[in-house]
Amino acid sequence: MDSLISTQWLASELGAADIKVLDASWHLPDAERDPARDYAEGHIPGAVYLDLGSLVDKASPIDNTLPPASQFAARMEELGISDTDRIVVYDDSAVKSAARAWFMLKLFGARKVAILDGGLAKWKAEGRPLTTEVPSHPKGRFSAKEDSTGLRSMEQVLANLDTGSEQVVDARGPGRFAGTDPEPRPGVTPGHIPGSLNLPYAKLFNPDGTYKDDAGIRAALAEAGVDPAQPTIVSCGSGVTACVLAFAMERIGKHDVAHYDGSWGEWGANPSTPKATGPA
Repeated sequence: MDSLISTQWLASELGAADIKVLDASWHLPDAERDPARDYAEGHIPGAVYLDLGSLVDKASPIDNTLPPASQFAARMEELGISDTDRIVVYDDSAVKSAARAWFMLKLFGARKVAILDGGLAKWKAEGRPLTTEVPSHPKGRFSAKEDSTGLRSMEQVLANLDTGSEQVVDARGPGRFAGTDPEPRPGVTPGHIPGSLNLPYAKLFNPDGTYKDDAGIRAALAEAGVDPAQPTIVSCGSGVTACVLAFAMERIGKHDVAHYDGSWGEWGANPSTPKATGPA
């Protein structure tokens, strides 16, 4: 299964025993949307609600910190997801939150994971069916693993300021990156990690919400000054849209991408971290 699948592909595969569809919608607070309510009002047939916003480490003071592997595995099993399943994630979110679900699933060991290209919006635009029925799957068997090789801590990103061994790419919009727009979280200083590059995640999508093709992704990287040959750390506001960058880079065969999960929510709230303003 390709990591990016079309609405037509999903429509033809729905109902297969090993296809599990997850609604991974998540929204920023200012969107004033409730993804659970939206799911209840209509979703792709057979899809279960992931509740992405609750898949966090509740012991962490930082928003959206990754959950422990045991917590993630328990959620997958509760939803009927097993190691051998083909998992399709989709969203109906401006921040393309399906990429966050894709990232977590891959991080914790799922082998066959795909994002629905264009998400629920494209599914609806094509007049495909929706349902309010909530499926009930038998309990799954998901063997989550702990693997931090694809993650970076604040301390590692601080050390990288001296070594420059990895380029840092920020997925936030140019205003927040430059520090001219206010941060949505209280106590977070505007700006960016010194030396980082800015590739707003929205630049990786076509007008209809589908991902750009390989040439389009490479062009977006080049415009932002990102070197595909250099090891990369991706960051954003709270670890969600950085996953869009990681997914797009994997689409073009770039796998040496690490995720700074604390992102600007952690860095900008810490008075001891260096901060830069202005364009990249």
